[in-house]
Amino acid sequence: MQKIAFIGTGVMGASMAGHLLDKGYPVSVYNRTRSKADGLVGAGAVWKDSPYEAAEEADVVVTILGYPSDVESVYLGERGILSALRPGGLAIDMTTSSPSLARSIEEVASRRGIGVLDAPVSGGDLGAREARLSIMVGGARVDFERALPLLEAMGKNIVYQGEAGAGQHTKMCNQIAIAGGMVAIGESLAYAQKAGLDAETVLQSIAAGAAGSWSMSNLVPRALKGDYAPGFYVKHFVKDMKIALESAEEMQLELPGLAMAKRLYEQLVASGSGDEGTQALFRLFLER
Repeated sequence: MQKIAFIGTGVMGASMAGHLLDKGYPVSVYNRTRSKADGLVGAGAVWKDSPYEAAEEADVVVTILGYPSDVESVYLGERGILSALRPGGLAIDMTTSSPSLARSIEEVASRRGIGVLDAPVSGGDLGAREARLSIMVGGARVDFERALPLLEAMGKNIVYQGEAGAGQHTKMCNQIAIAGGMVAIGESLAYAQKAGLDAETVLQSIAAGAAGSWSMSNLVPRALKGDYAPGFYVKHFVKDMKIALESAEEMQLELPGLAMAKRLYEQLVASGSGDEGTQALFRLFLER
């Protein structure tokens, strides 16, 4: 079987790498905080001391990192994975990152005979644990077909979107829709509270109707219990919204709803809630 190097074993990556192990793939792992990979190593993964060392023995490298700067460093930096992978290798970046960076990485990789896919995901920690992530893929179709068995081990809704950068653009569409929805849900909770209603009882009615969404069904119950543990970090969502707004500006597109959502989430970061889950936004509305 293909040798897999998995780089980034945080909230989502650890589960995703675990599914590849469960399928029998030989997996090596690297993470900046080694303790976050201990469970995988205990399950049979091989620890490597750097992304370069993980990639140089791999057929396929999978990355899920924090920020575009991390992606750029890991792929294009000195002793980056593109300098370690052999010609014919494949790299799959599942970070939510910049479409323009995805294209730049693909240009460098193609000159070295390496395939690259940008394949960001949606579904949070729960989707990662249950191997039912939505995966949006950009790059060459031949590389997509090669990667499909690996992607199917981690997700359920896997869609090829087009050339390099298309996966990241699709993820921006996803984040734009979520951002506006989170604000609308927060306002709905505030209205219920002011009207003297029980929020959990209201949720029973509206989550099953036309207003329902994944965020409403999965994140509101957490917030109502005071559970703000991250399925997806506030600080990473702010990063995503920033990328979407920058990409929209390049296309001369105004997104006022997204800009408003970003300002609200930046309030959370400023208050020290950047490492909480995105459901922490509802606290701004529930505590009014």
